[in-house]
Amino acid sequence: MKKNITIIILLLASMAAFSSCRKDEMSPESIITVDKVQYTPFDLWLNKNFVDTYNILFKYRYEAIEADYNYYTVPADYNNSIILAHLVKYLCLEAYDAVGGVEFTRANFPKMIFCIGDYEYKNNGSIVLGTAEGGRKILLTGVNNLGKYVKDIEQLNHYYFKTIHHEFTHILNQTKDMPTSYQFVTPADYVADEWTDAKFSAATNDEGTGYLQKGFISAYSQNAYTEDFAEILSMYVCYSDEVWAEWLTQADTNGAHGSALIKTKLQMVKEYMQKSWGIDLDKLHQTVQVRQANIAAGKIDLTNIEVD
Repeated sequence: MKKNITIIILLLASMAAFSSCRKDEMSPESIITVDKVQYTPFDLWLNKNFVDTYNILFKYRYEAIEADYNYYTVPADYNNSIILAHLVKYLCLEAYDAVGGVEFTRANFPKMIFCIGDYEYKNNGSIVLGTAEGGRKILLTGVNNLGKYVKDIEQLNHYYFKTIHHEFTHILNQTKDMPTSYQFVTPADYVADEWTDAKFSAATNDEGTGYLQKGFISAYSQNAYTEDFAEILSMYVCYSDEVWAEWLTQADTNGAHGSALIKTKLQMVKEYMQKSWGIDLDKLHQTVQVRQANIAAGKIDLTNIEVD
């Protein structure tokens, strides 16, 4: 019995000594480290101009959870992100403010804009310029290419701003339905992903069956009537009266009568925006055109991130 007690006492003494030794050697610092975000002047500028004003997060730092795992993606360039944030604010948010009031923009624009550096490339040869997710987020791709286009309004529209207006239209449609009659203007000519095929991607041809001649404002409009609706709005807002006049002329070449169909669609989109949202689409178009001209003329500073 004494022998057993002695062994137990020795074990307890050893454990106490070991515990004392461990206590002396243990550091109060966690061995798990997480990189802390170093906030930049750009973050402070975004907080004032996006978060405080519109309750919108403009995310330029890469976050895998926000990206699409089906594509190879890369982070957005810091300096290009600054320029893009200025452009989004001036050409989109403030343009909607001008015609619908800041309350319209704050209430309806998605609460997150997430940027990635490269485009998302699909197997059919097309690229994803942007997406809208459940009215919550707009993804903008190809930010690292922005420097090539910053003074070219046509390219800015093609790669970025037509996409933003297009995706915002989808978000508005999720809240207030687009007119069901829209899908019956050109019901037989929606071709889903076949719009990328050569026989559908030409604006005009000698047979009068190019997408303009069939009453579509872009090749992608042929994907589905919901995409058609968003394309009509975004293309009208972004492109000038002169460009639209040329498109309508082309739509009536080689015996086609596509201009009447495009005009019908545009009128339905205008009525939807006015009745559902109180937005005068003609006024929005004019506002954006003036602002684009200011960008092209170099009148707007796209790099200043000082906070007053």
